[in-house]
Order: sequence, then C-alpha cells, then structure tokens
Amino acid sequence: MSKAKKTILSDDHATALADLFRLLGDPTRLRIVVACLRTPLAVSDIAERLDLSVSLVSHHLRLLKGARLVRADRQGKQVYYGADDAHVRRMVEDMVVHIAEH
Repeated sequence: MSKAKKTILSDDHATALADLFRLLGDPTRLRIVVACLRTPLAVSDIAERLDLSVSLVSHHLRLLKGARLVRADRQGKQVYYGADDAHVRRMVEDMVVHIAEH
C-alpha cells in the first residue's frame, strides 16, 4: 500500500475528525480546553479564570468530555477536568503556537 493511501481518511474518520474540529471551533470551548491543558481544574476554577458561569462551563465540558477532548477525574467531592491525553494536548498547544507566530 502506498503512503498516499495510508493518509486518506475514511468517510467515518473524516466525519469524526470534522466533529472534533467543530467542537473546538467554538471560542468558549476552545478557551476551556486550553485552560485545563497543563493542570486539571475544577469547573468553578475554569469558570472563574474565564469569567464564565459555572453552568455554561459545565455544559461545554459535557460536550468536550463526550468527544474525548477532556476527561474528568473525581477527587472526593470535586471533579477535575484535564486534556484527555497527550494527543489532544499536543494538537491544541501546537495550534496555539501556530496562531501566535502570525
């Protein structure tokens, strides 16, 4: 199989990837993901840092978690949200650097 054929996305994968980028296309959701890239944060901490309501942050986190862009870790009564994995972290950080270059 040629290298070109390996890089072509199937329809299902293209749709899934487009859905991820659509989620990140919302400035509020993108700011939430960036806020918790390095250190997992509680909903209230994210809301305070971004000057958003807790209910709005919770709504966006539910969507981001469903897309596996963030994960939730419970510690006692508190839930902390962070990047789901290194792939998400690298992708978003690389794009932040890319946009800052111009």
